[in-house]
Amino acid sequence: MQVMNRERPDELPEEEFEDEEELSSTPEPALDLREAAPGALKAGVEVIADFARHLPNRPGVYRMFDRAGEVLYVGKAKSLKNRVTAYARGMAHTNAVARMIAETANMEFVTTGTETEALLLESNLIKQLRPRYNVLLRDDKSFPYIFLSGDHPAPQIAKHRGSRQRKGDYFGPFASVWAVERTIDALQKAFLLRSCSDSYYENRTRPCLLFQIKRCSGPCTGEISHSDYQGLADQARAFLSGRSSAVKQLLSERMQAAAEELEFEKAARYRDRLAALSAVQAGQDINTQGVEEADVFAIDEQAGQFCVEIFFFRNKQNWGNRALFPRADKSLTPAEVLASVVTQFYDDKPPPRLVLLSHELAESELIAQALCERAGRKVELATPKRGERRDLVAHAQKNAHEALARKLADSAGQQSLLNALGQAFGLEKAPRRVEVYDNSHIMGTNAVGGMIVAGRDGFMKSHYRTFNISADTIAGDDFGMMREVLKRRFSRLAKESGAAAEAPGLAQAEFSDQPDTVAEDLGGASPSPATITAAEVAGAGPDLPEDDSAFPSRPDLVIVDGGKGQFEAARKIMAECGVTDIALVAIAKGEDRNAMRETFFMVGKEPFKLPPRDPALFFIQRLRDEAHRFAIGTHRAKRKRDIKTNPLDEIPGIGPSRKRALLLHFGTVKAIQRAKLDDLMKTPGVNAATAKAVHAHFHEH
Repeated sequence: MQVMNRERPDELPEEEFEDEEELSSTPEPALDLREAAPGALKAGVEVIADFARHLPNRPGVYRMFDRAGEVLYVGKAKSLKNRVTAYARGMAHTNAVARMIAETANMEFVTTGTETEALLLESNLIKQLRPRYNVLLRDDKSFPYIFLSGDHPAPQIAKHRGSRQRKGDYFGPFASVWAVERTIDALQKAFLLRSCSDSYYENRTRPCLLFQIKRCSGPCTGEISHSDYQGLADQARAFLSGRSSAVKQLLSERMQAAAEELEFEKAARYRDRLAALSAVQAGQDINTQGVEEADVFAIDEQAGQFCVEIFFFRNKQNWGNRALFPRADKSLTPAEVLASVVTQFYDDKPPPRLVLLSHELAESELIAQALCERAGRKVELATPKRGERRDLVAHAQKNAHEALARKLADSAGQQSLLNALGQAFGLEKAPRRVEVYDNSHIMGTNAVGGMIVAGRDGFMKSHYRTFNISADTIAGDDFGMMREVLKRRFSRLAKESGAAAEAPGLAQAEFSDQPDTVAEDLGGASPSPATITAAEVAGAGPDLPEDDSAFPSRPDLVIVDGGKGQFEAARKIMAECGVTDIALVAIAKGEDRNAMRETFFMVGKEPFKLPPRDPALFFIQRLRDEAHRFAIGTHRAKRKRDIKTNPLDEIPGIGPSRKRALLLHFGTVKAIQRAKLDDLMKTPGVNAATAKAVHAHFHEH
């Protein structure tokens, strides 16, 4: 793999470009936008053309950057030279591509040995950088797994979420934490595996309650030998790996043998373990007969939006399903979006042996090869036409259609609330992004500010922000805390807006933190044949059409929790930051803090109330309560962290061993604080220099 410099190359004589078959076979020729809108695209086309002259005819990944250095798009190509040359011609197939070309101010390239390596690198970079023009998965939560540790004589079974760095086996993914907990509960009954942490295990002197209720075999106190316990762990590992029939057959044979030897209590234990395993399998929905391990992907499109439903099958059991709503350009086909979703989904997850798809992918062989390299074994991609596999895909397709219909209905209801909010506050149009601010503290300590964001899709939790209030702000000064929060927020917003405005000849459309997409080779898909018309581009003047579906990063309405004082503090800060075109509203609690009696403050209006049954009033209360919940939760988390912080950790040179020695000798941190220097020096394992450092930390202030 070779990384190429992202600096703009020097001017060299232009070379002849060789057309690649996939670029020359477009059904309908795209418009040359350099002639239709020279002011909007000239700068971007020139930048791309300079890079294209010196690129090799090799596979790799390219990144496009705007003037502020933000990544616009990540793409892979079989030939970097041919792919970038297509952009250099100024040929755009959609408005999104045209905007992307216009905003491009720099590029960066990485050459790879094969196109498969390029596809894997592309999916990694998309997940890391989240470019605004790529198809993006908007599900921020990681999937839960069942973890069976491999770095301890008595393996632990536990729920796991996040990076898989600890040695052991990970089984999943499961669609929900509830499914994991239910399965672990049954596996504990069946295999008597411990679920306690290693530190808890090491400090046990007698068996815990789980041993008494027959959920653990008690390896911590020697109730079972390590070799026998390892046998139980091996059985659990085999069961979770798909060899359930063999495990159940073994338990059945042992139960029968125990009964024949008249060891009925032992036979009863085997019977209970068999019943627990049956419960694991019987508790799943639509279990399969011939599909042992597979993920089923089905995509549905309605009103320009997409939903991908994923079902997980392991050990012929349904481990649940999850609906994803990727952000994708409307011009993309479902197959193109699905290709990008599949490659991104397995960026941090081990793929199963079989992946069933609802649509044929243009580069299914390439994607399958990439998944094989990632898994280290064979992975099959299939679009079934008949049989049980087709039934599974059809079931997932139905769920995708229903999930997207529900989301669209919710969005329509949310849009009506935004319309009501705009009418209630006299706005020219319904706000697309609403930001609500609140502060939380206890007597000025652990002060934090919270910002929640709402839009057409409801609460946009990926846009929530917290602000740690600086020590310079007077403790308990609510006005000062609000001023600091808003100043930091809108100073940064003004700086970002200024950076975008400095880019000459580029489109000035606003884009969200959740990126838009481009109709190019997303996940290996070929460019969309849809062509932007000359009227669309020429009629736009120097700026290209904006994408109305993009969630903006700039609010249309700001709401602060408080009365006239909070309102004036917020208004002054926003004016100092040059933000005067955003509507500002303050909410004062009603008499006796009763709901439905809130008073609202706005610029140019006398304080007013809304009718008690106004839908906008209920919506505002929801927004305020969510902001309050978020600020309170953040404050509590910060306070909890501070409570757990040990003052000894702040002393240079005090590591875990010396901290342990001090605590064992004195008992508590308060006793260490009161101790004299001579007493500190007598602590076993603590030298004179350390004792002086501890004494100085607590006494010389």
